[in-house]
Amino acid sequence: MTFRSIKDHGTTPKAFEREFALEILKSDRLRVTILIGVILSALLIVLTVALLDFEQFQQSFHSNFRGFIITFITLMGVTLVCLVVERVVIDRLSRRQAHPSSLIQYLSSFIETSIPTLVMMIGSLFLGPIYALFTPVTLLYPVFIVLSALRLNARLCVFTGAVAAIEYSMLALYFVNETSNATVEPILTSMAHHIIRGLLLLIIGVVTGFVTIQIKQRTFNSFATVEERNRIRRTFGEYVSPLVMEKLLTLKPDLASEHRSVCVMFLDIRNFSTFAEKRTPEAVVAYLESLFEFMIEIVNRHHGIINKFLGDGFMAVFGAPVSNGTDCLNAVEAAREIILRVEHEVAAAKVLPTRVGIGLHAGEAVTGSIGSALRKEYAVIGDVVNVASRIEQLNKEFGSQLLISETVWQAVSDKIYEATPIGAVQVKGREAPVQLWQVV
Repeated sequence: MTFRSIKDHGTTPKAFEREFALEILKSDRLRVTILIGVILSALLIVLTVALLDFEQFQQSFHSNFRGFIITFITLMGVTLVCLVVERVVIDRLSRRQAHPSSLIQYLSSFIETSIPTLVMMIGSLFLGPIYALFTPVTLLYPVFIVLSALRLNARLCVFTGAVAAIEYSMLALYFVNETSNATVEPILTSMAHHIIRGLLLLIIGVVTGFVTIQIKQRTFNSFATVEERNRIRRTFGEYVSPLVMEKLLTLKPDLASEHRSVCVMFLDIRNFSTFAEKRTPEAVVAYLESLFEFMIEIVNRHHGIINKFLGDGFMAVFGAPVSNGTDCLNAVEAAREIILRVEHEVAAAKVLPTRVGIGLHAGEAVTGSIGSALRKEYAVIGDVVNVASRIEQLNKEFGSQLLISETVWQAVSDKIYEATPIGAVQVKGREAPVQLWQVV
């Protein structure tokens, strides 16, 4: 998954883009810091070697090693100044949360990668043209190429490798022509040998670019995974059991619209309007919380989710977004436990006298995240929802607390339940009557 594809799927917010760009700047700052360390190390090594074996190097440099050292130190000093300036510019961009232009990045990459080329050109004045190609300076090319990965720009990596390969090959061609009449080992003046070395530098650039792409892909995939987990948590909040939540996070569902067989529960607190009329809003909220706290726990424990709070009740769904295969049974057991728990809490004077009505119906529904980019919620849509709501309302007519449809009864009838058939009842909004059962 690429950065563009994550954006297209809406999983990469602007905040992440800004933070990621700032992290790249920090990474680029680290790259420049490492380069400064490399240049300082090179200076230290050259000076140490010069002190330890000056006479040997004086002979190799045709009695002008001191002149090479002075020139080398001058070039490295200028390079260090440029790198320090580049680091200051990066720091300033970071504070302003700005981004360097592509032209500046390519230019700096070109200048940095040309440092080994300049050192070899200077070295050729003291060692002889062809011998400069076989000094340790050529090992700096791969260092610059590999460090370009810290910019997390594959094109810059390939560009750095191409600059190193072209400059080395052109320098080798020039030096070989300059020493064509000199007596040297054939391998040193073999252009094929130098072309191969140049191609290897280009390959290092391409491989580094590929590694950069992989790093970015892994970063974006990790972000997409975290964003998906956060999206699931935002969608379902605290209204699902930890077991269901873990299952959702493991499966990482798309949450796109899909057809599912579900069992829908509607619960209503009786005479709530009259109760709320005589009490303060704070007292009403405290009352609802005293009921909803254990009701939610019971629904969660029976593998359901609270899909909507309806002020004086809620709608719960069993079988979506995940199912354990016994959705109707889970719903009936949850409903019976809620009724018994309300009676127990009232008897223990833990809640005010309360009576609830619950309706259950099972069937096909369309489930998934519905809304806009600004606000989405997990919705369950279908006739099964409307019928479950109407069934719950019929509790008032029959003086019952738990009514279930024939569909639900057929799914749980082989279990031990005391149920009384009510028969076919006309439900508001439907032409065909619904067979109802009253569960005790």
